[in-house]
Amino acid sequence: MEAGGVADALPREELPPKVLRSELLLVLALSLGASAMSSLISFAGALTRPGGLSEQAAKLNGSAAPGRPWLDLAWQLFGITTALVPVALVAHLLTREGAGGLRSLGFDRSRPWPDLGRGTLIAAGIGSAGLAFYLVAQATGLNLTVVPESLPGVWWKFPVLILSAIQNSVVEEVIVVGYLLRRLDQLGWTPTASLMTSSVLRGSYHLYQGIGGFIGNMVMGVVFVLLYRRWGRVGPLVVAHALLDIVAFVGYALLAGKVGWLPTA
Repeated sequence: MEAGGVADALPREELPPKVLRSELLLVLALSLGASAMSSLISFAGALTRPGGLSEQAAKLNGSAAPGRPWLDLAWQLFGITTALVPVALVAHLLTREGAGGLRSLGFDRSRPWPDLGRGTLIAAGIGSAGLAFYLVAQATGLNLTVVPESLPGVWWKFPVLILSAIQNSVVEEVIVVGYLLRRLDQLGWTPTASLMTSSVLRGSYHLYQGIGGFIGNMVMGVVFVLLYRRWGRVGPLVVAHALLDIVAFVGYALLAGKVGWLPTA
């Protein structure tokens, strides 16, 4: 695996498996593991609520203070910033380990153009297939109607949607791909077991969207893990994920209610 061409800043030290397991569980409990449990509870609620899944809505990027735009903006920026804290924790843990921080996962500015090019190609391939799969899943009752944004029409709406998309991509790809695979490799897991764990985790914290959201994101997780194993960098994956979310968030804001093929709540 490529390591980004960065020399370790500190001497490496072998961490005991018990420490690695505890650290991994704590990081997940503070981030995507907690999201997976929340998503599971949300999905259970949707299943037991009267009416089919497609008649219910999974809402993202909603207003935190309706009618108070400046307070709303403060809450939006606060949520985006605090969501990145687990990534900062991962960077700290990898630096203290002597692994070179996030650069050891290929999340740096050493290869901006290859990362951008690869990420754009990934987004183009997954985006079209993902949209088609979502529309089929929603139409067949396997998915809730996803509402990517319901922010008020104020000046900061689109910048916040873009920042939210970038935050999502950084948190997910750094933790559920780069960091998780590194720790599972250190614990002696097989590549297949690590791939399945990462992809199932990705699907699990999207389960609030329905069965389609779980399956679609699990498949995406398999593709992302295989590409990470090939390139040794999460940079292209962050780019791809950010582009996918930006198109979803901004596209919905521009098209909702104006085209007949896009489901709305």
